Amino acid sequence: MRRGLTTYMKVEVFSDVVCPWCYIGHVRFARAAERFRAKGGTIEVTMRPFQLNPDAPAEAEPLLPALERKFGPNAGQMIQRVIDTAAAEGLELDYDHAVSANTLEAHRLIEVATRQGLGEEMAGRLFLAYFSQGQNVADPAVLAKLAAETGVQDTGEGAEEVREQLGRARALGISGVPLFLFEGQYAVSGAQPEETFTAAIDEVAERTGQTPITQLAAPADGCDDDGYCAV
Repeated sequence: MRRGLTTYMKVEVFSDVVCPWCYIGHVRFARAAERFRAKGGTIEVTMRPFQLNPDAPAEAEPLLPALERKFGPNAGQMIQRVIDTAAAEGLELDYDHAVSANTLEAHRLIEVATRQGLGEEMAGRLFLAYFSQGQNVADPAVLAKLAAETGVQDTGEGAEEVREQLGRARALGISGVPLFLFEGQYAVSGAQPEETFTAAIDEVAERTGQTPITQLAAPADGCDDDGYCAV
């Protein structure tokens, strides 16, 4: 780590566990963060909630028909691009068995996990369960199982904090995810390449102390608050 650089930074990651670009961005950012840590830096990552479809019912339904209803003839193109991009990152997305579900309880569980120092791990486990294992992330039994696997003790708390953070995301004008907010000042949106995340981390390490929220990179692939994902 060069002299004069900040060696500690906080990063808030706004995402939804049913957003494929959030999953891809989660993996890419984690690799970049490890590079910074390997140089002697410390990154405190806090997962923040965002709901692409807050009105989704708790009862799960097959994801493919839901996407086809929403996106029409573009659904197949969108899905295949996401699958191919994820595969290049070592992720296997199984849309044939994925089920659409409301994510409010999943976000509450991530908040509980965050308080126990396992927020990133819990989010990663939920991404895997949703996109690769066809599990219903709105099902209390499924969430209890995933929490146990991750080493999280679900206290039943976190709902108020999730509501507050959802409101904060709206107040910040966040309309698409993933979004990575460094030190509350510098924003990187979309599932950027690992190299872009690495450059952003290094730039924040040099620029910490400036006050306005600054976009450090052109927006990359993501999903917006109408549920539309990049194709």
